[in-house]
Amino acid sequence: MSTVPAATSATKKSRPQVNLTVLRKEQLSPHMVRIVAGGEGFGDFVNNGFVDRYVKIVFPQPGVEYPSPLDLWTVRETMPREQWPFTRTYTLRWVDPGARELAIDFVVHGDEGFAGPWAANAQPGEPLIFTGPGGAYNPNPEADWYLFAGDEAALPAIAACIESLPAGATGLAFLEVGSEADIQPIAAPAGLHITWLPRNGAPAGSSDLLVNAVADAEWPDGTVDVFAHGERGYMKALREVLFKQRGLERRQVSLSGYWAQGRVEDDFQAEKKLPVGQI
Repeated sequence: MSTVPAATSATKKSRPQVNLTVLRKEQLSPHMVRIVAGGEGFGDFVNNGFVDRYVKIVFPQPGVEYPSPLDLWTVRETMPREQWPFTRTYTLRWVDPGARELAIDFVVHGDEGFAGPWAANAQPGEPLIFTGPGGAYNPNPEADWYLFAGDEAALPAIAACIESLPAGATGLAFLEVGSEADIQPIAAPAGLHITWLPRNGAPAGSSDLLVNAVADAEWPDGTVDVFAHGERGYMKALREVLFKQRGLERRQVSLSGYWAQGRVEDDFQAEKKLPVGQI
């Protein structure tokens, strides 16, 4: 695990800090936990209008003393980088302005990483600090149909995208998960067919299920709008399928690596700036 938090080009203005409180926890599947948060700090949350809204959750380093209340941007200006809190990127599964709540889904694999174990053990009343949201994608309303592809890390974003579609939308979704027990209900339009791809014991990021499913699928006629996110190796392989095999144009595709097998996020984010990490 990296011991140095990732560098960032974000600023207090571009990624304002939001301080929420955990309200409740829901066990969605054996390997996914939902944290619903809200509280007085919800008024500082500024929705950005994208369906793939993501935030950077702040995790203070154990053993490091921070000013209270914790202000990430002040810490980054006044403390050495090796003492900065770690941040982890997560998509907002949903936002309910009326109830002043939002939900974030976490993949949990035992005690691996910061975020999963925190979510598995989180209790109502605990703080949830993040910066953001960011985001860049909304389904193209002029597309004839939609294609979604990703692993469990991208499942919250893909589910949010699918549920934002109009009732008459059509398309295909291919979702890789650990096992059949990890399949979740998604409120999809009747014309969007979801194919679940359980790995059944294979480690995350090591399967060819997702790439093969997209490559071998019978695509509907018309112009497609694609949202493909997940493990970096998967996305590199899907790039070949989408652009070379299927001949899509760049404007039709939202393609992004959310994580890389064998890398913690700090190392992964640093590598994304290098040729090895380019998708």
